[in-house]
Amino acid sequence: MAYRPSTTRGFKRTATVLSDQIRKTGEERGFAVSRLLTHWSEIAGPDIASIARPVNISYGRGGFGASLTVLTTGAQAPMLEMQKEQLRERVNAVYGYNAISRVRITQTAPTGFAEGQARFTPAPKAKAPPLSPQIKAEAAQVAHGVSDDDFRAALERLGRNVLSKQKS
Repeated sequence: MAYRPSTTRGFKRTATVLSDQIRKTGEERGFAVSRLLTHWSEIAGPDIASIARPVNISYGRGGFGASLTVLTTGAQAPMLEMQKEQLRERVNAVYGYNAISRVRITQTAPTGFAEGQARFTPAPKAKAPPLSPQIKAEAAQVAHGVSDDDFRAALERLGRNVLSKQKS
């Protein structure tokens, strides 16, 4: 068998470095399947994921019929209450069997103590200030000699980004 040199040059994927820590933390809260935490928006759907997040899974004494505790704000709780059965079906699809028999809703303020301190929806991205015509012209001049249209457009974007950072 021939020696194959590594293509990663000593780097490791974040998922492999953190997988043990994610699994351990998830298991402490009852998440045997960490995918429920890492892929919450895909599992719950964008409408539910924007107003709620999983907090805990508690198992009954027999091992079946677990309860999923979901955190939401007080204003969103009635909307989530109407979607509990749909959420339970989606989560059970991840487990592959009827693992979750009950969904509990916990309410908190949008910002609060330990569990409620993060926002449910990401903050909107700040808009970049408009570029001056001088920067646009300078970037176009740098990429002027390139014959490939896609490559020239990429060079112009790079030039605009670099030049706008230097000015600020």
